[in-house]
Parts: sequence; C-alpha cells; structure tokens
Amino acid sequence: IYMLSLTLDWVTAQGGVKTMEQLRKERAGIVYDFLDNSQLFKAHAQADSRSYMNVTFRTGDDGLDAEFIKGGTERGLLNLKMAGGMRASLYNAMPVEGAKALVDYMKEFEAGHHV
Repeated sequence: IYMLSLTLDWVTAQGGVKTMEQLRKERAGIVYDFLDNSQLFKAHAQADSRSYMNVTFRTGDDGLDAEFIKGGTERGLLNLKMAGGMRASLYNAMPVEGAKALVDYMKEFEAGHHV
C-alpha cells in the first residue's frame, strides 16, 4: 500500500493520468515514426496492434542486431535485447528524452551502415 501511495503521488506530480497518457503516446510515437520510415529497422507489430509500452523491432540480420544492442548498451540504452530482435521499454518513468536518445542512436546506426 505504501508503494502504491508513492506511485500515485508521483503520477499526480507528473500531471495526472491524462498527462501520463499523452507522454506514453508521445514516447511511442517518436520511436514508431522513425521505424515506419527506416530503411534498416522494422517494427514487429502491425500498426493496429502496437504497444505504447514495449516497441519491438529488428534489422533482419542477427549480426546487425547484436552490434546495435552492444552499441546501445555502451550509450546507456539498456535491455534492448529480446528473443528474435530488440525491444525498447517505454514505461511511465521513461522520459521523452529517452525515446529521442534511442531514435538518435538508431539514425546514427542506420547511417553508419550505408542504408
């Protein structure tokens, strides 16, 4: 009950449930917008089945996926690896800047692989 109270206080301090929903959609939108226009990375989920919290994607090449994950870890983008590709967890505590940092790295990685 104490932890729930702390969480609810934090949500209230962030602007409440409506603000949290807007931020959730903004974070996911930043990543999906990039994925939808990427020549290297592809989203796993179809547009009508996408999660706002866990964005799954891959390059289609296991070696490139591993290289991307390693580089992401070196940049502090942790826990990107999942079976069959990558996953960006965009939970409520993730700031919008985190989604932007991921996309910045994805753009850099894509450009570095001549796509």
